[in-house]
Amino acid sequence: MTSRRVGILGGSFDPIHLGHLDAGAAAQRALGLTRIVVLPSSMPPHRAQPVASSYHRFAMVALAIVGRPGWQVLDLEMRAAMRSYTSDTLKSFHADGFRAAELFFIAGADAFVEIATWKDYPGLLDLAHFAVISRPGTPVSQLPARLPALAPRMHPPTAAADPSSTLIYLIDSPTADVSSTAIRRACAAYEPIADMVAAAVQ
Repeated sequence: MTSRRVGILGGSFDPIHLGHLDAGAAAQRALGLTRIVVLPSSMPPHRAQPVASSYHRFAMVALAIVGRPGWQVLDLEMRAAMRSYTSDTLKSFHADGFRAAELFFIAGADAFVEIATWKDYPGLLDLAHFAVISRPGTPVSQLPARLPALAPRMHPPTAAADPSSTLIYLIDSPTADVSSTAIRRACAAYEPIADMVAAAVQ
């Protein structure tokens, strides 16, 4: 049976930017992921509701990942028309026949430091591996000290996992210093965004 190593990259993507793409690519390289599934959220629980419509956010993701082998966008969370929670999304992958050891949830280090506030913590850490990528201002090297209770689960991407357990992989790779908030602000001011998003998204 062919090994499945599926990366899951979620977010509101309002809009998707180069930092998102850099994080997904870093995880794919470091962990040998065979697929990257990009999941725009319906209603993110930890932030204000998106400015762009679900249709346009999905379309921007589809345009941004053109030419990236193994990448696909799914409307799994958008179809639910309710708040999007990582634990629920991972459970839906389990219901489709995926084992926890086959799933790698991709998150920026800046978001992962708030993991204790996520629904179903700490149980959701058993639903998939977590691939945590350095973000400007929050390198993964800080995470063991900032999240000491989780430090024993943190490993470099070269570490081999027991098929019956899940790990937190720390991936120190550069990602673009950009945010969706900054992009929306630039657009409102009629400022260029060419160095923030894929050309098709611009």
